[in-house]
Amino acid sequence: MSFWKSLFNSQSTASTTTTSPSLGSQVEQDNGSESKIIFSKDKDIDVYELEELCDAVGWARRPIRKVKKAIQHSFLVISMWEQRGAYRRLIGFSRATSDHAFNATIWDVVVHPEFQGRGLGKELMRQIIKELRSEDISNITLFADPHVVDFYRQLGFRPDPEGIKGMFWYPNSR
Repeated sequence: MSFWKSLFNSQSTASTTTTSPSLGSQVEQDNGSESKIIFSKDKDIDVYELEELCDAVGWARRPIRKVKKAIQHSFLVISMWEQRGAYRRLIGFSRATSDHAFNATIWDVVVHPEFQGRGLGKELMRQIIKELRSEDISNITLFADPHVVDFYRQLGFRPDPEGIKGMFWYPNSR
């Protein structure tokens, strides 16, 4: 994939993770077996693999055709992959929609449970924010379930200081 970059040529020490400030990779060693964590902006995601990732964290199933359409119409997609030799698997994902000028909303932030607690979710968020900021998008929003609000606070997201301004329309709500 043309967006994949390897930023680290040297081996890291056991049980450490090296974090890249730019879209690229992280190198980990686990029990002597080196794996790379690679970030990509490629929208050509296997939607079945993405749904397996979402299943792993307990998200409700979504129609595959709609997932594919959502990805195709997203302004930005950042995926995170574990690479061990020729073996590669999707371990993280996020996407953003945007008006291409002022605003973007981040959606579908997910990290496989085996990789949570290592700072990879934070790095995934840093990557998507960095890419949005490089497009001069200054208003970045997201929706967060109560159990992840603190995670997003650590990354600089704040609740609306004037109270919730968002409103939602649902089919059959009248």
